[in-house]
Amino acid sequence: MAQDLKRKEHEAVRQAVGIYDFTHQLLEVTGKDAGVFLDKLFVNGFSNAKVGQAKYTTMLNEEGIIEDDVIIFRLSNTCYWISTLYIDKMIAHFDAVKKEEDVAYRNRTPETSMIAVQGPDAHKVLNRLLAEPVDDVKHFYMADNRLGDQEIKVARSGFTGELGYELYIQPDTVEETMKALEEAGKKVGVSVTRMTTDAILTSLPREKGYVLMSDLEGTNPLEVGFDWTVNWKKDFIGKAALEKVKKEGAKRALLGFKTAKADLAIEAGTPVKKEGENIGKVTVFTEGYSVGGGIGYALVDLAKAKKGDTVTIGEVETVLTDRVFYDPDDERMKG
Repeated sequence: MAQDLKRKEHEAVRQAVGIYDFTHQLLEVTGKDAGVFLDKLFVNGFSNAKVGQAKYTTMLNEEGIIEDDVIIFRLSNTCYWISTLYIDKMIAHFDAVKKEEDVAYRNRTPETSMIAVQGPDAHKVLNRLLAEPVDDVKHFYMADNRLGDQEIKVARSGFTGELGYELYIQPDTVEETMKALEEAGKKVGVSVTRMTTDAILTSLPREKGYVLMSDLEGTNPLEVGFDWTVNWKKDFIGKAALEKVKKEGAKRALLGFKTAKADLAIEAGTPVKKEGENIGKVTVFTEGYSVGGGIGYALVDLAKAKKGDTVTIGEVETVLTDRVFYDPDDERMKG
């Protein structure tokens, strides 16, 4: 029954709209040097970001290893929001590296909740509900809007591989907003499903190749395909170590694999073998409802295996592939 419900919710997002409280911890960074400070801490560049723009990025230690992966929004010339799951660790890191920069930061999680509205018909529901239509909100941007008497922010990013929006609202309005979304769906003929299973963290994002920190543990950005996030023109903590990796080439890669069945004894940490030799480990395995069978990621040693190689995981033979199984050209996200 649990798997049936998960499949139903997964398909609701793929075919119509799914909604869920996806509140992350939110760190607000302000000050004249806020952008420069974030440039130092993260591999992507933020002092040159447009107001309203969001960027995905990672925070490294001096060895070039990923400490956190986050989305950062630029709200104004001197204000940024960082969406993270490890805010205490981030604040401690900020405190440790802050020098004379004119920058301040505070945890604004208690005053901000976030509802994800995901699926091909998400814009229809939101256009019915909000004061301003969301059609002009670009992917990885945030805009001001209104929900009744409440001033809110609407971001467009998504963690499902579908057209997706996130509503940043007051915490005490979450339930009434959920109900309002369901009512708006009825008025425009769209089925709106409240998500209750872990499909929002497993089948939906994994089909699209998205990662969690559990996949990134102990890796650097070049090993996991995040070359595109690195701004090499600026300095950042861990840059020297990462430049060495760039020069020598990444030693490992986070690849994908598929199995005909999903009910297999494969879990995070399961060894990946080639011709009997351990060449890596599984970081995640789940059912891929839209692509069929089981899907997973494997962190493998590139000196011993590469994309296209046949490997053994558990008792099953499979082929290492790219880890994006669903909509590789991002057509669904474009709406």
